[in-house]
Amino acid sequence: MLPSVASAYVQRDSAVLRVMNKDAGKVQEVVVAVGSEIQFEKLFINVRDCKQTDPFDAENYFAFVEIFENNKGQIFGGWLNRNEPGQNPLQHPDYDVWLVKCE
Repeated sequence: MLPSVASAYVQRDSAVLRVMNKDAGKVQEVVVAVGSEIQFEKLFINVRDCKQTDPFDAENYFAFVEIFENNKGQIFGGWLNRNEPGQNPLQHPDYDVWLVKCE
């Protein structure tokens, strides 16, 4: 029998996101529980999963996020990576959303 292999990720209960309204120059950090939705101005932000790398590896966080805008439907759905925020960013003229960490 093979020994069990440790998981590469540690599941967390919530995501800390930084949301910026580009027009107003307003930046706010919000905490969203996994499986929950919050509203930030015209955006509705759902966090489906949030995890961090194994504590023995270099620290990084990943969150699967869906973002909806009033009257426009889903405008983003995918993984956000804290260490590489430009890898899969929200493409929106009025808002930026970054992952800060998972808690």
